Formats: sequence, structure tokens, C-alpha cells
Amino acid sequence: MNVTGHTRRSVSIRDVASAAGVSYQTVSRVINDSPSVKPSTRDRVLAVIDELGFRRSSAALALASGRSRAVTVLTSNTTHYGYASILQGIEEAARAASYAVGVGVLESADETAVAAQVRRAADTGGGLIVIAYDPAGVRALGAVPAELPVVGVVETPASPPGGNRPWVWTDDREAAYEATRHLLSLGHETVHYVAIPSSTRRTSARTTGWRQALREAGAPEPRPVQGSWGPAGGHAAGLKLAKDAGVTAILCGNDDLALGVIRALHETGRAVPGEVSVAGFDDAPHSAYLTPSLTTVRLDFTGLGRSAFALLHGVLEESAQIAPHPVSVPELLVRESSGPPPGHG
Repeated sequence: MNVTGHTRRSVSIRDVASAAGVSYQTVSRVINDSPSVKPSTRDRVLAVIDELGFRRSSAALALASGRSRAVTVLTSNTTHYGYASILQGIEEAARAASYAVGVGVLESADETAVAAQVRRAADTGGGLIVIAYDPAGVRALGAVPAELPVVGVVETPASPPGGNRPWVWTDDREAAYEATRHLLSLGHETVHYVAIPSSTRRTSARTTGWRQALREAGAPEPRPVQGSWGPAGGHAAGLKLAKDAGVTAILCGNDDLALGVIRALHETGRAVPGEVSVAGFDDAPHSAYLTPSLTTVRLDFTGLGRSAFALLHGVLEESAQIAPHPVSVPELLVRESSGPPPGHG
């Protein structure tokens, strides 16, 4: 077989088809393990694939199905732990299914800018996954055309969504509820809360779970302190809370906020957990190695990303309609940063 001319550029599916004397559709069926190809033809095509050094690509797979084997993820952030872990899970699951993944960054929550980014993502073909943990993501999810397959990674909904909402989420409400109950069970009169930004103007699921635990216990309900996503926001909130001697327990909306809070308490001479207990969310990699190690709620963001792709994959491959929404179950990890309040017991 003559392979002259194929060493200077990438070998295409049409090159394989020409050398094997078959159509490119037949080559596509072979690389997709279709049972409709005769064994002798399959063997001939596979021999050409080996000789030419052809590598299966997303484009080749698309030829077999008539659909683009690609997914675009729209997100406003690629570095924060939760966002990055979701992206990791999507990529892992997509790679296993021979799908390509692109990322479109939402640089603004401006309606026009978001709509333009959604159009660019739609033009690439395939389906979309939108990480809707912030106003830009929520707006993008709402701007996706009805005919385009899409899955949203969202905050815990206030009520179960309808069947036409292909969403996945972690149960943040239950996670905050359990973390608050743990701190109250240690003897704290109440638990203060440093909140991450919510995706909408409504009360977030984490705030709702925290408040529910306080109300069930008949505990005072402090006003939440608004933080940001990172340690700097936690540090500012921690300095504010440290001034109040009555603060003995603090729940933080994520582990980065908790890191900043612990630093602020250290700077103001308030021991953790001797004087103030601190708990976080997410179980980020650093949380187990802080001093003291951080009590936190483990949320499986990587698994959430895999679930998001699996749901979209079922729609793209027409192997499933919109499925029940997978929900990741949180796990409370009790470590050194939480303990009884001063003088308790």
C-alpha cells in the first residue's frame, strides 16, 4: 500500500478510506465498532489504520453519527475549587466517551456579553454544560436556545424542578444543616455564618440550611456576614466577628473563607477551637492540612461534573431522555477546628 504523502500531515479518515478502497462511512463504522461491517472489510480497514498511523478523532466519530462529539462548558471561573473540580469531572467523563471539551469563559454578567458567549458556544455544535453558581452562569443557562442540548450545574433548587430542567446539584441545604447541627451539638449557643455569593438574589441553599438548624434548636439567629469566594473575604469577615466575644462558632460558605477566618482569629488572639470553632464547606485539598485541620463538609464536585456530562451524553446519543437529576450527597468531616465553647462542661 502506498503511504507516500501521509507522513507530512495528519492522516484523515478519507485517507484511510481511499487506501482501503472503502467509503469514509465504512471507516467510521469500523472505528466505532459497528456490527454492520463484514469481518474481512473490518480487518482490511484496521490494517490500513495501523499502516498509516491514523488516530481516531472527534471529527471522525462525528462522521459516524452525524452529530458533533463535542461539549462546551460555560463558566465564569476556572480556578476556584468547586468550579475547577466540576470541570475536571466533565473532562474525565467526556474523554472516556471520546468527546472533546471546550471551555467558554463568561467574563461578565452583562446580558449582551452573556448572549454573545452563548451564541459562540452554540456555533461549535454538540451540547452545552453551564456552571450556574453565579449571576453570569444563571443568565447564560437561561439564554441557551431551546433546541440546543444543555445541562445546568446549579445551586440546590428551592423546590424540585420540572422534568424539562436537566440540572445537577449538590445538596447544599442538607450540608449546611448538618454542619450547623454539629456545632450546636458541641454546646455553642448559636453559630455565625460567613456566606459565599449566591447565584441569584434569593437566599442561598447553604444559608437556608444553616438557618433551619438554628430555628429547630431554638438558637439565636445572627445576621449572616457576606464574604466572597476567597480567603481575603474570610479574613475581613473574621476580623469583624473576632471583635464580638460572644462569637464562639463560625460556619463558612467554603474552605477558602474558613482559611481567612482562622487567620483573622489568630491575629486577634482568639484560639481555634479553644475559643472559637470554625467549619467550612467543600473539603478542598488544603483543608485537612491546616493547623488546626478544618472541620468541613465534603462535596463531590468532580462526581458532579461526571454526572453533568452523563446526563448530557444520554441526550446527545439519544440513549435517554432527560433523566432524574443526580444529586451528590454531602459528608460531614469532623476535624480539629471544632470543639466545645469555652467553659462548656
